[in-house]
Amino acid sequence: MRVVQNKSCLISLGLILSAGVGFAGLRAQSSPQTPAAGAPPVPLAEQQFKNIQTFKGIPADQIIPAMQFISASLGVECEYCHVRGANEKDDKKPKLRARQMIAMMMDINEGNFKGHREVTCYSCHRGAAVPVGTPTVATEDSKPELRAVNAANEEKPAVPSANQILDKYLAALGGAEALQKITSRTEKGTLLLGDKSIPVDVYAKAPNKRVSTMHLPGGDSVTGFDGHTGWQSINSHPPRVRLSTAAETAGARLDSDIYFPLHLRQLYSEFNVAPGEVIAGQKTYFVKASAEGQPPLELYFDQQSGLLLRMVRYLESPLGRLPTQVDYSDYREADGVKVPFRWSLARPGNRFTIQIDHLEQNVPVDDAKFNPPPTPNKDEKPPAH
Repeated sequence: MRVVQNKSCLISLGLILSAGVGFAGLRAQSSPQTPAAGAPPVPLAEQQFKNIQTFKGIPADQIIPAMQFISASLGVECEYCHVRGANEKDDKKPKLRARQMIAMMMDINEGNFKGHREVTCYSCHRGAAVPVGTPTVATEDSKPELRAVNAANEEKPAVPSANQILDKYLAALGGAEALQKITSRTEKGTLLLGDKSIPVDVYAKAPNKRVSTMHLPGGDSVTGFDGHTGWQSINSHPPRVRLSTAAETAGARLDSDIYFPLHLRQLYSEFNVAPGEVIAGQKTYFVKASAEGQPPLELYFDQQSGLLLRMVRYLESPLGRLPTQVDYSDYREADGVKVPFRWSLARPGNRFTIQIDHLEQNVPVDDAKFNPPPTPNKDEKPPAH
C-alpha cells in the first residue's frame, strides 16, 4: 500500500489495490456518499469478499478505503495482516488482533462520544504498528505548555471575509469571463517520484471531465472521470480496471472541474477563514469549506497574489478520513487565465510531483477519451479478503 521505489509500486499510484478486515455496525460512524439516482445498488462487503466477519453490513466499496486508513495509521503494508494471494485466510495474528482493535475503537466511540467517530486507529498508532505509551522527555527548546498559553493570549489578526478571498482568487486567475472561455485543456509533462521520471498526459474538458495517463514501462496507468464516475486502469496483462467508490468519485469530481473557482460557492454552504501557514515562503489565508454530509475542503490562498497554493480534501472511510494534499505552483498565463504548471500530490505513504512542459487550451478532445475501458470478465472471481 505504501509506495516505494520499484516498478510494481509505481503502478500502485494509478490503481489502488487493497485488502479487507472488518467490523459490523460501522454505518453509524462513517459517512459514505449516497449513490447517484438510478445507479445500481452497491453490494455488501460479505457479498463481494470472502471471510468477512466484522465488516458485515457495510458497502463493499468501503473495504478499500478502510484498508488504506489502517495502512496509513499503522505504517504497514497489506501483508502485515494478510497472507499474500489468500487474503481470506486468518493465519496471521495481526489480522485477528486488528479485528479486536477495531471493535475496541467502536466501543470507545459508542460509549463515550455518542457514536461519533472521535477516536480512530491513528489516535494511538500515529504511523507505528505498536503504539508508544510513554511520553517523550522535554528538550531545552520544547515548552508546549508555555506555547499554548502564549497562543491563547495572542490577539487573532484580522482576516478578509471568505467572499473577499474567493473574489480575489477568481480575479487572480484572470476573471470569470476569461475562465468561462476555456472549454478544454491538454497538458504533457513529467511525473517525478523520487529518482523516477515518468511521462504523463492530462486531458480535461469542460465542465467536469478529466483523464491522466502515466506511461509506465510495464503499461499505461490511467485515472479518469467521465463526468459521472471515476475510474482507474492498468494496461497490464490482463488489464485491470477499477471503478472509483462514491467517496473517491466526489474527490475526482473536484479535480476534474475546470470551472472549480466559479463553482466553489455553489458546492459548499459554509466558509470559515483564519490565518494560514506559510507555504513556499508565502503567507496564506486558510479557508475551510463545509457542506452537510460531505468532508470539509481546506484551501490555502496566497495573501499577496490571491492564488490557490494548497488544497486538502478528504476521503471518507468507515474508520476515519484519509487526506489528500495538493500543492500548486509555477502559475503561468495561458489564453488569458493563469494555470499551475506544477503540482505536488501527497497522501499518507506516498507523494509525487507533476511538472507540465506543454499546455494547449480550447483544442478538440473526443468525449470517448474519458470513458472507462471495459471491465474484466464477469466470470472472473473477485479478490478474496
